[in-house]
Amino acid sequence: MPDTRHASISVDQFIPAPPAKVWDALTKPELLARWWAPGDVSAVVGHRFHLQMPGWGSVPCEVLEAEPYERLVYTFNTTWTLTWRLVVEGKGTRLLLEHSGFDLDDKRDRAAFERMGKGWQGTVLPRLAEVAAAEG
Repeated sequence: MPDTRHASISVDQFIPAPPAKVWDALTKPELLARWWAPGDVSAVVGHRFHLQMPGWGSVPCEVLEAEPYERLVYTFNTTWTLTWRLVVEGKGTRLLLEHSGFDLDDKRDRAAFERMGKGWQGTVLPRLAEVAAAEG
């Protein structure tokens, strides 16, 4: 039986930059801080890092998968997972994000789930696109 308490957000964003530039925006701390949050990210499986998130403080993360220019997966707090997939599309990159692990029975998780889909789609990923395109 499927677990209906947990939910995911999926976002699809075209970025007019090659996968290498998008990868850099996801994995270089100085670029990550420009579009999302300061943090000591590194694309090395097992790397533990923190993102400094407004309203959440220092959020612990751990890299689970890192396939350069194709896929980056890391935990975000103790229950969520961010999966970033990069797909070449023309002269740009199709970025597919899945933010999973929201426990809809938990008040804070439910509130985050209800607002983060719009935030990823309308604010955060468009800023990532701007940073990656500017780096090209």
